[in-house]
Amino acid sequence: MTPVRLYRLVARAEALTWALLLAGMFLKYVTETTDLAVRVFGMLHGVVFIAYGLVTVLLWLDQRWSFGRLVLGLASAVPPFATVPFESYAERRGMLGEQWRLRGEAPSTALERAAAWLVRRPGQGAAVGAVAVAALTGVALVIGPPA
Repeated sequence: MTPVRLYRLVARAEALTWALLLAGMFLKYVTETTDLAVRVFGMLHGVVFIAYGLVTVLLWLDQRWSFGRLVLGLASAVPPFATVPFESYAERRGMLGEQWRLRGEAPSTALERAAAWLVRRPGQGAAVGAVAVAALTGVALVIGPPA
């Protein structure tokens, strides 16, 4: 999968899970019918939120984004639906390539070496990403929900 397709996928998934969570909050707080949707969609949103953050960091490394753009990309996951306009902005600005830079270019830092390993082995990289999302989700569950 290309960087642009991967980022589009996770940005839209993050926005979709925001919509589901907001719908669940409507059911819980406005109609006062159930809180099940908040629990289910909240967990789903949390998992996708973490995945979006990890993919944003991977793209920062691979596509050589500035630190400011990394922060903007990560911050776009906080307000509902902001990941979609950020993804569109990133694509328009040429921040999302059709190729992974680190598949063909030698990495220059330890972080780039790790990112190069992930993008050069897509199946293993996806598995490592899934484990990372699961581990960070577990940490978030131990810490507890936001206050």
